[in-house]
Amino acid sequence: MNSTSDFEINNEKPSLLMPGKGHAKNVSNFQLLISFCHNLGAVYNPSNPRLKINQLELLYQSAFEKLNLLCVKREEFNKQTANRRKAFEDLKPLATKITNAFAASGVDKIALENAKAVNKMIQGVILKVVSSVDANGICTSQQSYDKKITHFEALIHILEENPMYCPNEEELKVISLKGKLDCLQRHNSILSESYKAYNDALHQRNHVLYNSETGLLQTVKEVKQYVKSVFGANSFQYHQVGGLQFKVRTGE
Repeated sequence: MNSTSDFEINNEKPSLLMPGKGHAKNVSNFQLLISFCHNLGAVYNPSNPRLKINQLELLYQSAFEKLNLLCVKREEFNKQTANRRKAFEDLKPLATKITNAFAASGVDKIALENAKAVNKMIQGVILKVVSSVDANGICTSQQSYDKKITHFEALIHILEENPMYCPNEEELKVISLKGKLDCLQRHNSILSESYKAYNDALHQRNHVLYNSETGLLQTVKEVKQYVKSVFGANSFQYHQVGGLQFKVRTGE
């Protein structure tokens, strides 16, 4: 997600960014599980290599890193969402200024009507907004950011085709408007990449924690079964590990 955060994951195992909550609680309890198994000493000797202490520690480190990576990517995604919103916040009033300046420039009626029609699309008052959700879970409509960019580009094209439009105001000049268009496109693109990186980090975390064959929760289940087989269902050792709670939480 093109993260700008200076947070770095290392082997010092600092505190989780969201201790005691949801996914972080699962990882925190897994660290306790490893500690309990380690305290069993040589008696803890599973034949399954995935359940050996060194492999459990590697799984913990991977889960820990994926949790913190997701936090970084989420923070960056939220930052870029706010940046895009700010970049677009003056688009509607700007489009109205442009249309009024276009009308005052003396262009022909057809050109003016075309500009007004595009401005109405930017304002969202001419087309009924019908929202849907695309494959990435992003809401789409005539008032989506992609559509706003398309409409604004169309408005600039109308201005370029009418040389009578030659305002003295710097912000209304075509060259300035093209700069604004570039800015909007850039913010939209950055956010798109940021979302992809965030979504990828989400999938990575879910795979490490909740994969049905090798995930953290599946490993916990197998460790508990092994301890139960060695010490018995009523043993103190089994109650120690069996008392640790883990829940599947694939969402945020």
